[in-house]
Order: sequence, then C-alpha cells, then structure tokens
Amino acid sequence: MNQFQLYFNLGIQHILDLKGFDHILFVLALAVVYMMKDWGRILVLVTAFTIGHSLTLALATLNVIRINTDLVEFLIPVTIAITALVNIFKPKSASGRGVQINYLFALCFGLIHGLGFSNYLRTLLGKEQSIFTPLLAFNLGLEVGQVVIVVLFLLVSTLITGIFRVNKKEWVLVISSIILGMSFMILLDSVYW
Repeated sequence: MNQFQLYFNLGIQHILDLKGFDHILFVLALAVVYMMKDWGRILVLVTAFTIGHSLTLALATLNVIRINTDLVEFLIPVTIAITALVNIFKPKSASGRGVQINYLFALCFGLIHGLGFSNYLRTLLGKEQSIFTPLLAFNLGLEVGQVVIVVLFLLVSTLITGIFRVNKKEWVLVISSIILGMSFMILLDSVYW
C-alpha cells in the first residue's frame, strides 16, 4: 500500500470509526436540516467542515499550535450540542436563513475537531519526510467518509419523511434531540474543569 492510499484510508476510518462517533454525530447534526434535493448545499457544508478540520490538523501536526487535549476533547461535544440546540430552537425558515449558521458552525467547529486527532496524526507523520501528501490524503479520505455518512443519512431521511410521511420538522427535532442527548453523555465523560 502506498503512502497516499494509507493516509486516505486512515481519513475514511477516522470519520467512520464508531468508537469515536463524535464526528458522525456532528455531521448528522449539520445534515439533519437538509433533504436529498439540497445535496449541493450539503457538499459545501461538509467541505467547510473538512477545511476547518484540515487547517488545525495541519497547524497542530506541524507544532504551530498546541492546545490542551483535555480541553479539545471537552469542546468537541460542546460543538455537537450547540449545533443540535440550534436545530431544535431555530428551525429552518422558508427562506432557509436558519440553516445558514450551519456553514459557520461547520467551518469554525471543524477547527476544534481537527485538533482532536492531531496528536495521533503527529505521531504517525513523525516518520514521514514530507507531510503534505499524507495530510492531503487524510483529509480527502475524511471528506469521502463524511459524504458517505451524509448520503446514507439523507437516504434514511428521505424514506422516513417521504414514504412513512413523518413531518420533516418533527424528524429534525427528534434526531437533533437524540444527538443532543448523546453529546451530553460524551460531555460528561470529558469534563474539563
């Protein structure tokens, strides 16, 4: 297996790892307010998350920034909870304005999530002469993994709201509430103070 493929697979595994399902919860919290017809907007959203994630991952891997890992592990579920709360209390309006904040969340909170994996990746990349290719491959794998999650989730959403006629607003509230509860459980395991 070549270097690019190795890190690409690592990126996919990172996002799809059920042991570290915090990324999955965050991506679902972002995507739940959309439907399959919004695929272009969702792709921009997922890419914004990847850009934020990639930026801090690169900076932390290069030792440009260092943040306490306990603080990062605490902030990750906070970002999930905030996104879920916005979905619950500020649902999408007819103009779509309520959803626009998700783009900001994706980019800014991606910055925090990128710090969460940086220590492990820094250890792996310490053996590499150049980190550009591994970082690019990892982040492309991350992007592909996120798109897989979103597509699968949107298919389920389409089935639930289309075939079973569940009201979209209720679907968003239920899924966001479940994500909020799960983020609180993660938060309790990573209390910083």
